[in-house]
Amino acid sequence: MIRSLFGTLSVVILLLVLVLALLLLTSAAQHAEVSGEFYSTLLIVNILGIVILAALITANVWHLYRQFRAQALGSRLTMRLLGMFVLLAGIPLAVVYYFSVQFLSKGVDSWFDVRVEQAIGDALLLGRNTLEVLKQDVVDDVSEGAVGVTESAGSLEIIRMLDEMRERGGYSEVSLYTSTGRIVAFSSQDSQSLVPDTPDESVLTRVQQRQAYASLEPISDSTQQLRIVVPVLPTDVGKPLRALQALKPLPLRYANLSERIESASTQYKQMVFSRGPLKFSLILTLTVVTLAALLLSVWAAIYISRRVSAPLRDLAEGTRAVAWGNYKKELPVTSSDEFGILVKSFNDMTRRINEAQNTARRSQRETEEQRTYLETVLAHLSSGVLSFDIELNLLTQNATASQILGTTFAEGKDRPVGAVKSEYPRFESLFSMIEDAMNKGLDEWQHPITLFGTRGRQVLIVRGTKLPGKRGGYVVVFDDVTDLIQAQRDAAWGEVARRLAHEIKNPLTPIQLSVERIRQKYSKKLPPDDYATLERATRTIAQQVESMKNMVNAFSNYAQPVQMRLKPVRLNQLVRDVAELHRRADSPIKIIFDLDEDLPELMADSDRLRQVLNNLLINAKDALAQTLHPEIRISTLSVRERDGAHIRLTVADNGPGVPKDIMERLFEPYVSTKAKGTGLGLAIVKRIAEEHGGRLWAENRGNGGACVTIQVPQVMRRENVTDPNLRVNRGPKAEEKIA
Repeated sequence: MIRSLFGTLSVVILLLVLVLALLLLTSAAQHAEVSGEFYSTLLIVNILGIVILAALITANVWHLYRQFRAQALGSRLTMRLLGMFVLLAGIPLAVVYYFSVQFLSKGVDSWFDVRVEQAIGDALLLGRNTLEVLKQDVVDDVSEGAVGVTESAGSLEIIRMLDEMRERGGYSEVSLYTSTGRIVAFSSQDSQSLVPDTPDESVLTRVQQRQAYASLEPISDSTQQLRIVVPVLPTDVGKPLRALQALKPLPLRYANLSERIESASTQYKQMVFSRGPLKFSLILTLTVVTLAALLLSVWAAIYISRRVSAPLRDLAEGTRAVAWGNYKKELPVTSSDEFGILVKSFNDMTRRINEAQNTARRSQRETEEQRTYLETVLAHLSSGVLSFDIELNLLTQNATASQILGTTFAEGKDRPVGAVKSEYPRFESLFSMIEDAMNKGLDEWQHPITLFGTRGRQVLIVRGTKLPGKRGGYVVVFDDVTDLIQAQRDAAWGEVARRLAHEIKNPLTPIQLSVERIRQKYSKKLPPDDYATLERATRTIAQQVESMKNMVNAFSNYAQPVQMRLKPVRLNQLVRDVAELHRRADSPIKIIFDLDEDLPELMADSDRLRQVLNNLLINAKDALAQTLHPEIRISTLSVRERDGAHIRLTVADNGPGVPKDIMERLFEPYVSTKAKGTGLGLAIVKRIAEEHGGRLWAENRGNGGACVTIQVPQVMRRENVTDPNLRVNRGPKAEEKIA
C-alpha cells in the first residue's frame, strides 16, 4: 500500500510539474522579447518531463501486454478500454494539431502582409505629421507672443502679457529668459510653483542662434508636453536677445496614440526581424504541448482503464474463487457508484452462499451422522433389509441381507424389480412376491417364502412397509427361519424318537422271549412239516423284532445328547484316511481329491467328522450304483466370510441327483431315496455339522449328480465350545432352547 501510494504521489507531482512547465513555455513563446532567455530552459524541462512520462507509459503498456499474454484476469478489458480511450483522445488531438499548425503558419504569414506594413507606416507618418502640425501651431502662437513681449517695456506689463498668453493658449507655464538663462518673468498654472522649468543650455544655444526650439517631452508614464522656446528679438540694436518658453501639455489621446503607434511600429519591426524563429518557436511549442497532452491523455487512459477494469477484475477473481468453492471471498469496495453496488451485491451473495453452504454442511453432516447411525443399526440387525423407491427400483440392502441371500445384487442396484428378477433368477419367487405386493399398493404385508440356492433350502419370513412422504418407496424386511424351523423339527423328531424308544422298545423283549419259549415248547411236539413252518415263523418274528430293536436304538441314539471332544484336526489327512477305507480294487467308482493344500488346522471332533464322511461316501456310492462311469469328488477350501474364517468340505457325485420332491426334506429323519435305510444318516450328519457351529446344504449339480457341502468355523466360538478338553452334550432339548 505504501509503495502504491508513493508511486501514485510521484506520478501526480510529475504531472503537475509538467503542466506548470507547459504553461511557462506557452507564456515564454508568447512574450519572446521578455522571457526569450528562459525559453530554451523551459523547452528542455518540458522535453525531459515528456520523456519521463513516455517511459512510464511504455513500462505500464509493456506490463499490460505481459498480463495480456499471460491471460491475466481483467487484462483484455483493460487493453480494450485503453485502446478506445487513446483513439478517442488521439484522433481529435491529431486533427486539432494539424489545423492549428496550418492556422498558425498562415496567421504568422498574415501578420507580415504588405498592406499591414504600409498601414503601420502610414499610421506612423500620420501621427508624426499631426504632432508636427500641432508643434508648428504652438510655435507660431508663441512667436506671436514673443513679438508682443518685445514691444512691452515694463516688468508688470510683461507679466500681464505672459498671463494672458498662458490663459489664451492653454499653456501650463510661460516664462521669459535672458540668453544666458536667467529668469526675467514667468507665469505658471500652479500657483505654488516658485521656480519655472528652465530649459537646458542646448536649447538656449539654439535660441542664441535665433532659431525656435520645439520638442515633445514626457512628463509622466502617461502624459507628455510640448516645450516651445523662441527667440525674442530686441527692437533696438543694442538690447540683448531674450528667449520666450511655453510649456503646453498634450491631450491624453495624443499621448496614447503616439505611444501606441511607436510601440506598434517597434514591435512590428521586431516581429519582421524574428519572423522565421517566431514561427518555428510557436510550432515547436504547439508540438510540445500537443505531445504532452497526448501523453497525459494516454496516462489518464491507463489510469481510468485500470480503475474501470479493477472492479470487474476483482469480480472475475471472486467468481473464479466461488467456482472453485471459496465462498468466503470478499472484494474491497472502493467506490459508491454502480461498480461499488455490484461489488457489494457480490459480497452479499458470497456471504449468503457461505452461510447457506455452512448450513448445508451442517445438514449434510447431520444427515451423514443419521445415515451412519442408520447403516450401523441396519448392519447389526439380524434381519435382512431391502429398500425400493416409488418406481420399484432397488436402492439399498444391508449386510445381513447379503449374508442371508448370499449376494450383494451389484448388477441390480438402481434397477427395477423386473430387471433384478432377470439378473438373479434364483430369487425370482422373492422379487415376484415383492413386486406383486407393491403393485397392489399395500401399506403393510407379510408372507413366508421358500428359496432354493447354493445354500440349499431357505425359509424366509418377508415383511414389507410403504414409506410415507413425497419420495415414498418401500422397505422390505426378511428373516431366515430355516434353522429355527429345522431346530423345531429336530426337537420334534427327538421327542418322537424318545417316545418310540419308550413305547416300542419295552414290548420287543417280551415278544422275543415269547417266541423263543414257543419254539422250545412246541418244537418236539409237532410233526416235521409243522415244525418247519413254526421254525420259519418264529425266526421271522425274531428277525423283525431284532430289526425293530436296531431301529429303536438308532432313534434312541439320534435322541441322545451328542458328546464331542474337540482337538486340532488336519482335515485333508482325515479325508484321505476315510476315503482310503472305501477304495476297493474291484470297484468302478473313481474318487478324486481337490484339496486346499494351505488348509489350516480345524478345531473339531475327529470321530464325528469320520462319521460324517462315512455317511456321505456311503450315500454317494449308493447313488452311483446305476451310473456308467461313477465318480466321487472330495474338495476342501478355506473361506472367509463376514463372521470369520471357515473351512468348507464338499462331497459331489455324478449320479442321478436328488429328486426335487424330497430336496426340501433331505436332512430330516426318515427321508431317504434308498429302498433299505432308516433315513437317519443325513439327519445325523446335519446334527454333527450344527454341533460344530457350522451348516450343511445340498444341491444338484448342473452337469448331473448331487453335491453336499459342510461349512464349519475354523475356530469355534465360545457358545460352540472352544475348549478341546471339554465334553459337549447337546440334544433335542438344547436345539429346542436355541430355537
